Amino acid sequence: MWQTDVVDLDAYFARTGANASSSLTELHEAHVRAIPFENIDVMLGLVPSLDMADIQDKLVHRRRGGYCYEHQLLFTAVLERLGYTVARRMSRVMTGPRTHMMSIVDGQLVDVGFGAGMMHPMPLQDGVVVDQGGWPHRLRRADRRWVLEKQGADGWELQHAFEDDVEQLPVDYMAANYYVATHERSPFSRQLVVMRLEPGLSRRLVGRTLTIDRAGSRPERIEVDDLAATLESLDIALTEGELSHIRSTSGTPVAANS
Repeated sequence: MWQTDVVDLDAYFARTGANASSSLTELHEAHVRAIPFENIDVMLGLVPSLDMADIQDKLVHRRRGGYCYEHQLLFTAVLERLGYTVARRMSRVMTGPRTHMMSIVDGQLVDVGFGAGMMHPMPLQDGVVVDQGGWPHRLRRADRRWVLEKQGADGWELQHAFEDDVEQLPVDYMAANYYVATHERSPFSRQLVVMRLEPGLSRRLVGRTLTIDRAGSRPERIEVDDLAATLESLDIALTEGELSHIRSTSGTPVAANS
């Protein structure tokens, strides 16, 4: 059902630098650091394919990136090939619709597709705090839901919330993917979004604004003139035709995470 047999583990490990003996934490960090979060296909007028062969071709062989469904479907397929038991789930981002894909693996939240967010898995324990590359994140239990929060300047900020016992099927992600890629209220249908995370450094390009955030420092915001050079610095390489289209569609930033 999840096309896990399609995954080329050798190619994936070459892309991320991990290997079959890496721990879940090591696999998670390697994926986040190697593969960009981006919505370029949407900006090109496409609904990203969730077929595993297409995801693998794009994120592994073409060395592009993707957003949550592509990241999580690829990563969870790799985990299942390595013998992990995976529960694929959906969460509600902030106060928006339930569109974000994340997973539960060995009693931990696994989330490689939340932009410049989680670098490591988080145990499903009420009140647990995990440093995510320099930015503390907290999980807390609220009724039947788990709530993920990030520590900001003014306290804990809601990221997304989910139930750990609501099963999802591939068609659920297909429907959510279509909404995120096409609906006029989706932030990903209106502006370019590229995010990278490494220890102590978060970089987010939203529209034409590049935000460079170093742990413990005030964010630096730069209005981008040379889009091609900026995308290359974020490990995104496009054709001239793709760049021309992206230049014409990069709009005014609005909040973006999925």
